[in-house]
Amino acid sequence: MEETIGVTSAVTSSVTSPPQIPKQRGEALLDAAVRYAEERHWDVFPGTWLEVDEGRQRCSCGDARCAAPGAHHAREDWANQATGSATAARRLWSKQPTASILLPTGRTFDAIDVPETAGFLALARMERMELTLGPVTCTPDRRMQFFVLPGAAAKVPDLVRKLGWPPASLDLDAFGEGSYVAAPPTRFGGRGAVQWACRPTAANRWLPDAEELISPLAYACGREGRR
Repeated sequence: MEETIGVTSAVTSSVTSPPQIPKQRGEALLDAAVRYAEERHWDVFPGTWLEVDEGRQRCSCGDARCAAPGAHHAREDWANQATGSATAARRLWSKQPTASILLPTGRTFDAIDVPETAGFLALARMERMELTLGPVTCTPDRRMQFFVLPGAAAKVPDLVRKLGWPPASLDLDAFGEGSYVAAPPTRFGGRGAVQWACRPTAANRWLPDAEELISPLAYACGREGRR
């Protein structure tokens, strides 16, 4: 789909130094949205987009202080707009080709969200444990989102407690029903684009359960919080 972070090499080096994210090669947003619906059967919906005003990029929402310029929902009824049809996705992005690609969680997947540094530390540990991963995104605001089976958002707080951490003590969240994540190659204003740390492949079509990943993720977030 687009250039990704090399997990095997980047994971090892990122434990001691910040990961170097390669430049975006750029697949058209329309093409990417259609492929997500067609190949992964993910629901997709178009969000806001970036506009240029007097040489400056701004979000189409019109808020000069928008926290996620060009990368959030454009309509309050976005959940009803989301579609798993490649034909419908093509029609939606044909109307606004620069609209961000947003994926509703709580349908075909949930997402566990952690800081980027903790995420790469967890990836290194998961590799040693030979865990099966789903797709993982890396966002311009230095977050990583691990795609897992639906239902994770409801289970994660108890899973974290069982590991010995109060949920509020960790910078770890889970997005489920009623939330969404931005998908590559969506751009967050001038901060850059969402990229795949682990891209979608045939091998990771079947997603892991939250229970399989929560231990290394919680450990990494706990370690990050002690720094």
